[in-house]
Amino acid sequence: MEITSQTKLFDLLEIYPELEAQIMNIAPPFQNLKNPVLRRTVGKIATLEKVAQIGGMDAGKLVNTLRRAVGQQELGAEAASGLVIEIPRAVEDPEWAAGEPQFTVNGTELLQRGEVPLGRVNELLGKLEHGRFILLVTNFEPSPILDAMQKQNRRVFHKIHPAAPGQHLTFIQ
Repeated sequence: MEITSQTKLFDLLEIYPELEAQIMNIAPPFQNLKNPVLRRTVGKIATLEKVAQIGGMDAGKLVNTLRRAVGQQELGAEAASGLVIEIPRAVEDPEWAAGEPQFTVNGTELLQRGEVPLGRVNELLGKLEHGRFILLVTNFEPSPILDAMQKQNRRVFHKIHPAAPGQHLTFIQ
């Protein structure tokens, strides 16, 4: 199992039970994972990204700390977050979509795991800082998400990656 920020806590601890103490030290609220019921419920929902957030730690740093502990090679900051992408900028891009996204969501990967990208986007919208944006990356035009965001009166900008024609970039503020 390769450890990334999207790794589920339950899965990680099933394969690497020796990481339990380290995770509980990083994010004390996860002490409750000693309870088998909570471990099966919360652990199957919580990703390492969420653990890092609760522990006030950078997700990439947490991922690399855990990877080192089990002998996996460290990842670069972008790879540790589970998605490597260079965002092409164009003159016609809206000004609010400039800079780095606060959150990047790999919608294609979420769908492959049976998760709904719209749910993840909505979850992150509640954490989005003023003036920042979410980047949703998919291998299809995410029309339902575009429609849902417009109904929520969110700023939305969509384009196809010029160097990777099958990759769609959706900016949401």
